[in-house]
Amino acid sequence: MFNTLIMGFVVSLAAGIILGPVVIKKLKAFHARQEEREEGPESHKYKAGTPTMGGILILFFLLVSCVAFNGADTAKWAALFLTLGNGVIGFLDDSIKTVKKRNLGLKAKQKLFGQALVSVVFCLILKYVVELPTTLWVPFTALNIDLGFFYYIFVFFVFVGATNAVNLTDGLDGLAAGSCAITAVAYVVIAVALGYGGMAFFSASLAGACLGFLFYNQHPAKMFMGDTGSLALGGALAAIAVLTKTELLLVLAGGLYVIEALSVILQVISFKTRGVRIFKMSPIHHHFELSGWSEVKVVTVFWVFSALTAIFSIIIVLADK
Repeated sequence: MFNTLIMGFVVSLAAGIILGPVVIKKLKAFHARQEEREEGPESHKYKAGTPTMGGILILFFLLVSCVAFNGADTAKWAALFLTLGNGVIGFLDDSIKTVKKRNLGLKAKQKLFGQALVSVVFCLILKYVVELPTTLWVPFTALNIDLGFFYYIFVFFVFVGATNAVNLTDGLDGLAAGSCAITAVAYVVIAVALGYGGMAFFSASLAGACLGFLFYNQHPAKMFMGDTGSLALGGALAAIAVLTKTELLLVLAGGLYVIEALSVILQVISFKTRGVRIFKMSPIHHHFELSGWSEVKVVTVFWVFSALTAIFSIIIVLADK
């Protein structure tokens, strides 16, 4: 198993690094360029025109790695479906932004409909192909609660929550790619410990693909992942959590995404009810930028935070075994 994990990681990583310049050139040719939001930080204005939709790079080499190795595992293919399905939604969103020059992309209802459709198919795969139990493990306890049909409704909320939380995190150079790589590495260890070989391989390949992309996305970024990448990564992490039966643990393993999403929710609630903003800007990474932190410092600190929550997640799983 170890050799297969290494191969999945290395193939995704090396392919991303080697072919990254080709993808950047193609994105420029198709005029897939970033349009900075008017309400965004002034310090980000220079990023306008940077090639976006680079998440295609992550998706393609994750797909190549999964096809080339460990082909029989149904859970791996289920995870890949959810990842690619979400990537397609993100691709459509990015296409509208870059081609039609409509900065908001897909409407919220359209995006939610697409996510619901992908989620329904994913749940059908869980039930009839993977035959995944409908039990829910509660961390720190020996409880495994059987939710029956309601488990699939819970999976939908995990999926939507994770995809949108990672999407909100993707606001600084390297933040989403680096933190997702860290979370994916944690899930390699967790999946191996729990006996989910296919998901360990998928997580290793995902980590490699993220790091390969990060080579060109680190500050100053040569390309952005766009919603093509951020929505896909959120779907990938949700799929891994569901298929390793560690759904609730994702709140800790992906603690950074939870905090980013909560900062937006609290900001909106506070402003609408009291007319007061809690943060200088949300998501919270922008708050730290406007407080005087450099972009590199914010990303580095957030990566460290992701690593700590990842380590704690591994400890919880190993302690429970």
